[in-house]
Amino acid sequence: MRRLYCNPLSFRNRRAHFMVRRTAISDRVPLLQRRALLQRGVRAFFDSRGYLEVETPYAVPTPGEEVHLRCFRTELERPDGLRETRFLHTSPEFAMKRIVAASGLPVYQLARVWRNGEQSALHAPEFTMLEWYRPGAGLASLMDETEALARALLPPSLTYGETTLDFAAPFERLTMAEAFARYVGVDLLAIGDDAERLAREAGTVLRPGEEWEDLFFRLLLERVEPEIGRARPTFLTHWPAAQAALSRRDPEDPRVALRFELYAAGIELANAFEELTDPQEQRVRFEADRARRLALAPDQNWPLDEAFLADLQSLPPCSGIALGFDRLVMLAVGAPRLCDIMWFS
Repeated sequence: MRRLYCNPLSFRNRRAHFMVRRTAISDRVPLLQRRALLQRGVRAFFDSRGYLEVETPYAVPTPGEEVHLRCFRTELERPDGLRETRFLHTSPEFAMKRIVAASGLPVYQLARVWRNGEQSALHAPEFTMLEWYRPGAGLASLMDETEALARALLPPSLTYGETTLDFAAPFERLTMAEAFARYVGVDLLAIGDDAERLAREAGTVLRPGEEWEDLFFRLLLERVEPEIGRARPTFLTHWPAAQAALSRRDPEDPRVALRFELYAAGIELANAFEELTDPQEQRVRFEADRARRLALAPDQNWPLDEAFLADLQSLPPCSGIALGFDRLVMLAVGAPRLCDIMWFS
């Protein structure tokens, strides 16, 4: 699933998340009016580029296979009295890709999504995700389009907190290997999945129970993210293959996945993939993720999405992205907390 907002460290330290002070709707109206303008701007941007706006179900039998997300569970009661478990989706990704597979059309959606157990200045259990999928697009093309969207919605220069961002200049494009070399001082790809070596060369100590993924995200959070997306937004690209999720591996270097995240003013805004279209490889990844998730949270159990896997073989080469619309609004209006730009929080 889209890993926007999904960092293993944040989920394992959920108790450290703080409850944010809520303000009355009347106090938030000026910011909410600007939110509505940005929504209209999003639709105008994609409509002008020939995208089709779609709507997908929110209550689904399978919410995805993400390891660290917790889902809301509900129940469908049929007229004959039969009951079936449903989950509020954490992303519309599976359904949107099935639409692309069936139609071949570029699509977008401003979707409500749910992730249980999240609450902080940048997290909410219910929020709005902007997702779009473009057939024929590679990762570089999708970065170009994301830059164009940002420039269509935001001013050329924007100050957020103590950071002034230049949106007129080309966004920085930095591979994960380059970022770790620059800010951590290690050759990430040469180290591979050796957690002890990564810790040693990064000058840190493995914490009790800490595995490679935990250490990778700790270093990303502590040393890389504070340094990027400051003078201008930064695309952090070509993630280690272990973090491929639903993205293709790079045919020129299978150690990395064709994936990027976008950062601005210390905020992670978006997560994107050049989409994997091999149902066999996707099934293997799903099963591995299921095993890891159930080891951590046995109650987070549901059937594989066989309909998605069946349709994946018809998915044309494409790229897709999930952008946190609420975080984009925060950036645009200078709000310090997600709850400041939500109608109800």
